[in-house]
Amino acid sequence: MAEFASRGFVKLEGVVPPSLNESFLAELERTFASDQTNKGSTMPAVPAGTTIDEALPNETILGQILRLPPIRGAIESLVGTGSLLDHHFVHVLPPKNVLESMGRQANAQHLHQDSTIDVREAFDIQLFYFPQQIDPEMGGTRYLPGSHLRIVNEGAIARYQNVVGQQHVVCEAGTIFFMHHGIWHGGSINVSERTRYLYKLRLNPTVPQVRLWDTSDLTTVESEPKPIFFVRQPSDPNSIQNILTRSEPWFEGDTGRIEFINRVRFWRRLLGDPSFDAHYWVTRLEQNPTARDEINTTLTSI
Repeated sequence: MAEFASRGFVKLEGVVPPSLNESFLAELERTFASDQTNKGSTMPAVPAGTTIDEALPNETILGQILRLPPIRGAIESLVGTGSLLDHHFVHVLPPKNVLESMGRQANAQHLHQDSTIDVREAFDIQLFYFPQQIDPEMGGTRYLPGSHLRIVNEGAIARYQNVVGQQHVVCEAGTIFFMHHGIWHGGSINVSERTRYLYKLRLNPTVPQVRLWDTSDLTTVESEPKPIFFVRQPSDPNSIQNILTRSEPWFEGDTGRIEFINRVRFWRRLLGDPSFDAHYWVTRLEQNPTARDEINTTLTSI
């Protein structure tokens, strides 16, 4: 969860078994056999706001996938029980040469964030399910780790073509990414010989997103203030405080520290603990003795 708070995603590599991947791919390939666009999907049309269990019942392939214990556990750890289906979609990316043979140009999708100036404290998650092995040539979704808390207008970042530290999805068949809805991402060009499929599902929470995951390994030691800058012994690099203050390659030396503050505040909400801090980043901003002194002076004069 600390990694999710810090980087904006959790990846479960190959979590869906081959039999379900093959069944899902067979259904998609039947659907798109005569249509290389993503317009004729047989995916169920589900009204926004339908609970996930109503939207995708157990008798459907997707329903079976979403009920696999690791997947259901990740969903409920992030958005709780009773989450709502916002929307779902199948992204189909034919090979570049196929598109060109149809007179269409192969373009990479612009970098974007899937919400417009979304300042909620609550967050949605988006599942990116890749039912087939994604090799580097297949144009797997590119995404920017750690960008989820940098709020922007949805398409305002489209002018950025490449950002240092961005990653492209390369994974085993049956891999699912659970992404914070604010992560910056975009599709890439498929230069392989195979059509690439991606099933994307967005879920909204219906409960407060506070301590929804197994917190049995959390200790008070993790939350206690630590010496900073001058320390006698190196701290555990995998401690929660260090995870939340780990830089991404795109961070600048000064404004990148804004993300440390954003992460701490995000983690406070997930914990339900307004006193948590990592390396004093937020606490120093909250100290305001001048205001207290002014109040005391006014009361004394009265």
